[in-house]
Amino acid sequence: MSDEEATVKKKDEKTYEDKCRAVSVISQPLASKKSTKKIHKLVKKASQAKVVRRGVKEVIKALRKGEIKKDSLCVIAGDIYPLDVISHLPILLEEKGVPYIFVPAKRDLGAAAGTKRPTSCVLLKGTEAGKTFESQDLLDIIISEANEYNPK
Repeated sequence: MSDEEATVKKKDEKTYEDKCRAVSVISQPLASKKSTKKIHKLVKKASQAKVVRRGVKEVIKALRKGEIKKDSLCVIAGDIYPLDVISHLPILLEEKGVPYIFVPAKRDLGAAAGTKRPTSCVLLKGTEAGKTFESQDLLDIIISEANEYNPK
């Protein structure tokens, strides 16, 4: 890669702070820079293990059908416009007792989930009693962080 290509790539990539400027008002709790990297890593591993639901329609369907386990987590992108697309999700997740956390960019969330399209939200369903998840310890850390932020 030449120097010119590297500078173009750096100009295209936004920093965490730039992404946070585009975040909507209701995006609380917003993950820190370090937590965001952990969440993207967790979503990528969960996507490979096939324990995710991507998109608002699939997340709502999973919540209504009761596909959630005790160690479920919902990750919502904070830069969604129009806001009405995700404004009902935090309330629904609180009713079901599922912790949630916001990340700054839908494009990064979609890339971590293994899709070419930006993704507004991802539900990590958790594991069944007989199965084990490779990154269970990372999931537990993120769930504890989300529970610290979330009102109960």
